[in-house]
Amino acid sequence: MKDTMKILFICENYIPHYGGAEVVFKNLAEGYVKQKERVSLLTHQLRGTKKNEVLNGVQVHRVPSLYSRYIFSFAAIPKAIKMARHADIIQTTTFNGAVPAWIAAKLTGKKVVLTVHEVWIGKWNKVTGFSWLKSFVHECLERLIYALPFDKYVCVSNATRHDLYKAGIKKNKAVTIHNGLDYTFWNSKNFNLKNAENIRNKLNIDNKFVYFSWGRPGPSKGFEIALKAVPHIKEKLPDSIFLLMLGSIDKYKDKYHELQELVRKLKIDDYVKIIPSVPYEKLGDYMNAADCIVVPSLAEGFGYTTTESIAMNKPVIVSDAGSIPEVVSGKHLMFKSKNYRELAEKVIEGAQGKYNETPVKKFEWAPSIEQYLKLYRDLIQNN
Repeated sequence: MKDTMKILFICENYIPHYGGAEVVFKNLAEGYVKQKERVSLLTHQLRGTKKNEVLNGVQVHRVPSLYSRYIFSFAAIPKAIKMARHADIIQTTTFNGAVPAWIAAKLTGKKVVLTVHEVWIGKWNKVTGFSWLKSFVHECLERLIYALPFDKYVCVSNATRHDLYKAGIKKNKAVTIHNGLDYTFWNSKNFNLKNAENIRNKLNIDNKFVYFSWGRPGPSKGFEIALKAVPHIKEKLPDSIFLLMLGSIDKYKDKYHELQELVRKLKIDDYVKIIPSVPYEKLGDYMNAADCIVVPSLAEGFGYTTTESIAMNKPVIVSDAGSIPEVVSGKHLMFKSKNYRELAEKVIEGAQGKYNETPVKKFEWAPSIEQYLKLYRDLIQNN
């Protein structure tokens, strides 16, 4: 019978804040609990959240940090050291939780694992839209994190792992453990096709070829590339519409207005519909309402939009950025990232049913969790 491990997570954000990293760590932490491990998690306190609570078996501790994940990097250090003394191993991720996790591990003699979603060295301005100065500062901070000797680096894709090597991490220190996907949720059978019909009717796109993208309007998503493709698409597909769902508009107001202005400048108002985001539980209805999904990303650490679409049995037209070639499967077409003319060609081919088709790849949570747990046990035994 295996000994129960005491695992400490230190991460800047956790639910109810939802993003790719939070989805990963929620599934890992709760998965460990189901495997009878003891899991504690230290994060920064969001507005309206409790300082301490148990969520699905995970003991969550939140550090008051003036609601700033940057302040959390320093404010969390005393609590991280205290909690590390009672842990067997520490798990953290880039960026703001990495420093307190590393300090706590070194002061208590515990092993610490860093999960790397994406390496943004040399890409900060491109993927964030930050000014030159702000991009320079963040790149310096990222380089500082990789300069700290973590015991193991877990990369969410082979593409991320190869980028990490370029940042100077030794090959024997890094491994790939792909993220998992909730295939119970991402299943077209869970969504009523009548809802998709109602959406098409409500948006007045019943008789259109609909290609759909969604996400926050950050520069890394490449939505400008998709919009620039529309004038070329409409020439061959006059009965087509680009449906673009944007979330977190309050945080990306400038980018949102830039996209709206681009629509006006390109004179494609009749061929684009920009709609607000919907609750997570309703996203599948909009995916079902589309004829295909377009993923025009400029950078991707794992590629959840791609894998979610494939799980929903939707054809996808994707860029070749980051990990996307690694995770794409099923009915798909690929274009060179940033090349809007090639994207237009692929959408036209998709409308004609000219997709490549390969066996569907699945990324289950169970093997990911087991790989992490084995990594932890090996590190603890060698401590």
